[in-house]
Amino acid sequence: MKYKNPIILGDYSDPDVIRYKDNFYLIASSFNHTPIIPILKSKNLVDWKLIRYVDDKLPFERFKDVCHGDGVWAPSIRYHNGYFYIAVPFPDEGIYIYRTDDIENGKFEYWPLIEGKGFEDPCPIWVGNKCYLVLAFAKSRAGFNSCLGLYEVTPDLKSVISDGYKIIFDGHDTQPTIEGPKFYYRNDMFYILAPAGSVKTGWQTALRSKNIYGPYEQKIVMAQNDSNVNGPHQGALVDLKDGRDVFFHFQDLGPYGRIVHLQPVLWHNNWPIIGNVNDPLLTGTPVDEHEYFIEIKSNYKLDSKDNFDNKLSLMWQTPANKTKDFYSFSDGLVYKCLYYNEKGKKALNQYPGLLEAKIRYYSFKAETKIVPNFLSNGDEAGLFIMGKEYAYISIIKRNDKNHIILASGKFDNEEDIILEDIEYDNLNEIIFNIKYKNPNEYQLGYNNKYFKNKFKALPGRWIGAKYGIFARGLIDDGGYATFKYFKVLEVKK
Repeated sequence: MKYKNPIILGDYSDPDVIRYKDNFYLIASSFNHTPIIPILKSKNLVDWKLIRYVDDKLPFERFKDVCHGDGVWAPSIRYHNGYFYIAVPFPDEGIYIYRTDDIENGKFEYWPLIEGKGFEDPCPIWVGNKCYLVLAFAKSRAGFNSCLGLYEVTPDLKSVISDGYKIIFDGHDTQPTIEGPKFYYRNDMFYILAPAGSVKTGWQTALRSKNIYGPYEQKIVMAQNDSNVNGPHQGALVDLKDGRDVFFHFQDLGPYGRIVHLQPVLWHNNWPIIGNVNDPLLTGTPVDEHEYFIEIKSNYKLDSKDNFDNKLSLMWQTPANKTKDFYSFSDGLVYKCLYYNEKGKKALNQYPGLLEAKIRYYSFKAETKIVPNFLSNGDEAGLFIMGKEYAYISIIKRNDKNHIILASGKFDNEEDIILEDIEYDNLNEIIFNIKYKNPNEYQLGYNNKYFKNKFKALPGRWIGAKYGIFARGLIDDGGYATFKYFKVLEVKK
């Protein structure tokens, strides 16, 4: 039985994975989106389901507004002495630690470990009765990058022991933009697996040393070579019960986001060569397909539809912390048309009350049915694809009449551009549609009729494009829209 890469066509950026007993758990970056830090579960390394998030919100007041690209950057997960630890970098605030004794149902407690700007990609390792934390640096905040630093911290990850960090590897000459380090210990050596050379065109590097402070030997262990997988980027080395290892990493695929691949690992001369290995003295190449490492059938999958049966699917996130209760359930999702105009921001991409989900298929059709219950002029509800440039279709009440609006926008613009404006007399219901064709072209329509306008999907800031739904208004006590369902169907060639 073979699987094909990517194993997850979905924007689960910077994946880190651990094995715990017979289960595998994957976490990923969530940036400014909430709930924060998705947790996925698998039995066979290939089929995954989203089981929960680490927390409902970002722990900082400024995230009541949309802060594109800020928030959680590349967390790591480890299990030690009865606890699951997640080291979470907030590049503008510092390194926080989240901890629980029950990864699937337990409440996470959290605390700051290192405060300050510019720290990213932390990963702990325990050595006897000591603990260390490796991390990278964000040039946009720290003023430099291409280096890895090391802190000694208390074994409970509550406080720092060392007087600041020590640079243990400088990659400027041979491993530029090295980041995303993950710590491992094997064969009496410390290993750091880390990508270098940039997200879109880089490679995987392995570092090793008998001393945690170095010096570290280095070897490129996977690169694109003659594959179609550009810049195989940071991920996780995972040991299986039978002694084999596998490696998870992401590939940046533009509007589809940072999708997840699974690779075999061959140890040669105490180096982990990743992917297809023609010559173990050279680098591995990402594989398109491979035999299952664990042949267990699984019905795990990621949601691509929601019938709004008294709860939201876990696939939904908002681009900011929820500060108001903006939805309930009554024969569908009752979505309030709330007001938001912080500092004059009218563009849809700045609205914190969006419900957004990751794109799941190369080509697809998306559909949602809306029953408008508008009370005030300005009440609006619709369907969108969001990225640095975006477009949406909506129904809006204006001058006491309903109109269908087709609009587009950009991240840096304060207002969106209305492309079509059609008066709509049917007040009972409306169906909105998206037709998305690989690689990145889409159209919007209503009642299965599409506008001629064609749009190019673009990624967001550090993330892929997202589709989603919204309702908003000009006053808080206006009307609402009832969304009956949201569904996405794959369109195959």
